[in-house]
Amino acid sequence: MNEIICPNCQKAFKVDEAGFADILKQVRDHKFEEELQTRLNLADREKENAVKLAEANIKNTLQNELANKDKELIQLKAISEQRLAQQLAEKENKLSELKAKLEKAEIEKKLFVTEAVQKIEKERDDLANNIKFKDTEKQLLEKTLTEKHAVELRTKDDIIKMKDEEIAFRKDMKLKLSTKMIGETLEQHCEIEFNKLRATAFPKAYFEKDNDSRSGSKGDFIYREMDEFGNEIISIMFEMKNEGDETAAKKRNDDFLKELDKDRTEKKCEYAVLVTLLEAENELYNAGIVDASHKFEKMYVVRPQFFIPIITLLRNAAMNSMQAKAELAMVKNQNIDITNFEENINAFKMGFAKNYELASRQFKTAIDEIDKTMTHLQKTKDALLSSVNNLRLANNKAEDLTIKKLTKGNPTMTAKFDELKNESE
Repeated sequence: MNEIICPNCQKAFKVDEAGFADILKQVRDHKFEEELQTRLNLADREKENAVKLAEANIKNTLQNELANKDKELIQLKAISEQRLAQQLAEKENKLSELKAKLEKAEIEKKLFVTEAVQKIEKERDDLANNIKFKDTEKQLLEKTLTEKHAVELRTKDDIIKMKDEEIAFRKDMKLKLSTKMIGETLEQHCEIEFNKLRATAFPKAYFEKDNDSRSGSKGDFIYREMDEFGNEIISIMFEMKNEGDETAAKKRNDDFLKELDKDRTEKKCEYAVLVTLLEAENELYNAGIVDASHKFEKMYVVRPQFFIPIITLLRNAAMNSMQAKAELAMVKNQNIDITNFEENINAFKMGFAKNYELASRQFKTAIDEIDKTMTHLQKTKDALLSSVNNLRLANNKAEDLTIKKLTKGNPTMTAKFDELKNESE
């Protein structure tokens, strides 16, 4: 509300923005009309003054000329009437010219007044249109800001709600579960996640708990997959580790790698994977899939959310490797020169490893502590999506490994394949 003092009664009164804008509009319109009337009056006065001045000038000129004429008449009485008539005619022509100039000046004055009025009217219309446009722009801006603010509030409320639900769920789980149940719950989680995809993604795979403890120890789960001829494509020994926040002696992931490697070797598994929630604050494990092969051969450490991705990644690599091995065996049976085969396979492995390393780095930029705020969870989702392309490239390179590409640049092998092709035809 604005407070305004009346200039007549000196009393103060309050008006809102709409009333103030209406008063301002009335003042502007009144001032515009006063200014327009002032300019018109000024133009009329200038016109009258110009006419009077012209008439005075003409009058003075005529008076002077009449006086001169009188003198000339006195002096030229002896001049013939013909010459006098000629001079009078010339004077009449001058008078006509002066009248024409006066008429022209009158027309120019009217034109000037008309143009001035049109210009003022145009300025008034432009000002009115500009005010109307500004009002519309202000309304649209206010509406846009209101809607944007409402959307942001709803989004913020949804994020806070999801975060609170996640925190409540985790607190409830930690309060209800004993130390033994925590470990079992992680195993159950991984088993359920696998069974969700078993029928579609892993129809021929074996995934069961490791119940063989004859050697004195056992892992949690064994994953095996065979091809249609009974050849093993891949095998993975899984160990799941977790502990409650109230556990006095905190364990480290490295404490379990040696035993897991032993179980992998005894159960004749190719890979070993530790699925862990230990060391919750360790950024190394929170960043994504961790390759621990520098400590133990074919060893990986992952968080639960990478349980299915690590199986898929290792499985795709193994299946493509099986295809390459089969093609290589066929070439060897045909006594084909394999001088460049090892280099091509190494190049494939390096390319695959490069894409895997790039995907792993992108995972590290995306995955943050799962128990923190929903902002971290959203970053995890974004980074996971950004890594899909590199995983696809890695998979494409693996699938694109063929005998034709392996024999490229080897004339001996090319010739052999041409011979085999001709024989088959």
